[in-house]
Amino acid sequence: MPTRWHKVGIIMETRRSFAVKSGFALAASSLNLNARVPGANERVNLGLIGGRNQGHNDALSSIANGGLIKTFCDIDEAILRKISPEFEKAQKRAPAFEKDFRRVLDDKDIDAVIIATPDHWHTRIALLACQAGKDVYLEKPVSQTIREGQLIRDAARKYNRIVQVGTQRRSGRHFQEAAAYVASGKLGKVCQVKAWTYQVRDTIGRPPDGPPPSSVDYDVWLGPAPERPFNSNRFHYNWRFFWDYGNSELGNMGVHVLDVALQGIQGLRGMNDCMPRRISDSAGIYWLDDAKEVPDTQTVCYQYPDLQLIWELRSFAQKPLEQGIATGTSFHGTHATLLVDTYGWKVINADGSLGPSGKGTTEEELLLAHHKNFLECVKSRKTPNADIEIGRLSTTLCHLGNVSHHLKRDVRFDPKTEKFDDAEANVFLTKVYRDKYPLPVV
Repeated sequence: MPTRWHKVGIIMETRRSFAVKSGFALAASSLNLNARVPGANERVNLGLIGGRNQGHNDALSSIANGGLIKTFCDIDEAILRKISPEFEKAQKRAPAFEKDFRRVLDDKDIDAVIIATPDHWHTRIALLACQAGKDVYLEKPVSQTIREGQLIRDAARKYNRIVQVGTQRRSGRHFQEAAAYVASGKLGKVCQVKAWTYQVRDTIGRPPDGPPPSSVDYDVWLGPAPERPFNSNRFHYNWRFFWDYGNSELGNMGVHVLDVALQGIQGLRGMNDCMPRRISDSAGIYWLDDAKEVPDTQTVCYQYPDLQLIWELRSFAQKPLEQGIATGTSFHGTHATLLVDTYGWKVINADGSLGPSGKGTTEEELLLAHHKNFLECVKSRKTPNADIEIGRLSTTLCHLGNVSHHLKRDVRFDPKTEKFDDAEANVFLTKVYRDKYPLPVV
């Protein structure tokens, strides 16, 4: 199994043409005529939508947990040809091929879909998948706007769908232990929470525009995003460095450690009061002079009534580390500090002595546990560890930081209405879609 877990994918077309071409139409009710609940001993039939990088890893993890990739859907034929043999070897059965995700949703034998496309396709596919009666494993971050996340949540509830977000730390036992320790009060009064991502990004250069690969329908790849000439930088993997398709490093890498921070904050303040009131961003592109649009160095401060949350990004160096941790989260209380990352958690008391600790795991094992939880919930109909409401709130933290970055000033947020206190900031609650790809109404 691969040792690195990244995220990417690709995808398809518009609901408007879908209704004409396939006659796909579901009543606007909570009945799911296309839904099937597999028995406890049955294999869950999956459709993989977007198979490059993280979609590839999600599929292998699902197969390892007993799932079956019935259909592999990707807009890039080259990806289909390259990766499908791995799935066939892993599950002893070749998946069917599709380039159009709507055909996957129309298959009544498919119980659930894995959505591992570029971020700008998440909302469209997730909404239509819920309406089609499919459970959903949705890669992080959930959406490109706060409103999109709300819509996916609402669709999941309306159509009684299981939706698990790909923030796999929620399925890590030691992350759960750490959050419980934070909530226990043993750290004293927690006044500050920190999350950080230290990494080294290589330059993406400034390649010229050119023709798209012959294996790809580039207009469909763009989908709801603005129409632009093809550029290799705005395609496989590197799309995440451009605002049209991604959510910056906040949504790419930061969402994982911010989700851990939020898990602790939810233990302290509850699910209904876990969003900040004031957000302040300081960021820039200081490391490499190339074509990317998103910051490579960033600090975002989230202000709560009784604590602050800080996220820090360094894309130029992994050292010096925070307590030896390159990517992690810490909770600072009046009595002690708790630090947690993939490999474990530990408490450092105010006098410097070591307190309780717990061993962690690997990224691969976290992903296996997360997909196991999803497949179990598809069968049992129980709420998954990273339910859509949990995942969209973690993604909302990313959106809040990005809005402050775009406006180059602090923004004030009302957690009850999930709106800002000024019209300029509220523009970013939604986005503009290409006319050919309007937002589906479900």
